[in-house]
Amino acid sequence: MKFALPFFSRGTPASEALAQRQQVAAYDQVLVWVTVLLMLFGMVMVYSASIALPDSPKYASYQNTHFLVRQASFITVALICGALAFRVPMKTWQKLAPYLFVFTLVLLVLVLVPGLGKGVNGAKRWLSFKVFNLQPSELMKLFMVLYAADYTVRKQQHMHRFTKGFLPMAMAVGCVGLLLLLEPDLGAFGVIVCIAMGILFLGGINGVWFGGIASILVVVFGLVIGLSPWRRERIFAYLNPWTEENALGKAYQLSHSLIAFGRGELFGVGLGGSVEKLHYLPEAHTDFLLAVIGEELGFVGVLVVVVMFYWIIKRAFEIGRQAIAIDLTFAGLTAKGIGLWIGVQTFINMGVNLGLLPTKGLTLPLMSYGGSGVLINCVGLAILLRIDYENRIRMRGGRL
Repeated sequence: MKFALPFFSRGTPASEALAQRQQVAAYDQVLVWVTVLLMLFGMVMVYSASIALPDSPKYASYQNTHFLVRQASFITVALICGALAFRVPMKTWQKLAPYLFVFTLVLLVLVLVPGLGKGVNGAKRWLSFKVFNLQPSELMKLFMVLYAADYTVRKQQHMHRFTKGFLPMAMAVGCVGLLLLLEPDLGAFGVIVCIAMGILFLGGINGVWFGGIASILVVVFGLVIGLSPWRRERIFAYLNPWTEENALGKAYQLSHSLIAFGRGELFGVGLGGSVEKLHYLPEAHTDFLLAVIGEELGFVGVLVVVVMFYWIIKRAFEIGRQAIAIDLTFAGLTAKGIGLWIGVQTFINMGVNLGLLPTKGLTLPLMSYGGSGVLINCVGLAILLRIDYENRIRMRGGRL
């Protein structure tokens, strides 16, 4: 494509060079807009889901717009951080990957230190900095993507071997898992395991070892659930949420989430018209935001959210395949890892809301209330955008 320029005749080398630079500088605008729209849609639904919370004693000192203002602030900061992350070349991210992983590992340890970690509902998952609370497990999801991609590239010739290929990575993931289980945060551990295993599989790990380790992980998760009475009770409640004991106990959130979806039917009861958010459905603005969307906007609203997330995940894998095809292996694995991360967490959150999976404390990426989650999701997608940008430069013969 050629452009009409005032100082160069059409088709001259100078005009073609400038046109090429303009094309190279282009970025995936659709990916940006889908991400921003999901965050803004989430902010509207967070406001709708939390507007009645000040009526309860727990939030009596809050204004009706408290969560709206904070979520808007989180999104603003996330977009700024995303813009800064986009400017960092993938070569720099690759060099920083091991250090970022170790840094976040230290933060996970600090969470467990008395006086440093902040506990909510019996779980210590946050570090309090007065102005905001940082959740290190959210950082670990992104940095595990970077670390696993870098590890796979560095150990590419040993990926078929157990001791030099798989074992070191398994030990690193095991350390992360132990710290997360001590918080406890089984949901985040599950997401991180899926990220690490997925990237190793995409990186060419021996299929036999992969299948064997996957089986062992299933047993480990089964033992963790089986040896924990409250987790066991939650599983049994999930299997039959409508008995009186379960509906008023461990399956209380699930039963009211299903009621919300049932009330929404096809087109919903209207924005702001949810009844379940009126102190019936706990954590409606965080873990169960999709249930409020289902009640107020119906099946159509939920379908729109599902399609938008599907597009992001599909685009991440397309960008990853493109990067690997032009020998940008680290960038390609990182792109696919980001797709795995967003996809697995979205699937778990939606599965929990719809009663397909047991209740877990995982938020809906980009949409649920929370600073750490929105910030890291935005930075992760900015890195994905950077990978696509570098792909375009390389395919047009430019230098990175």
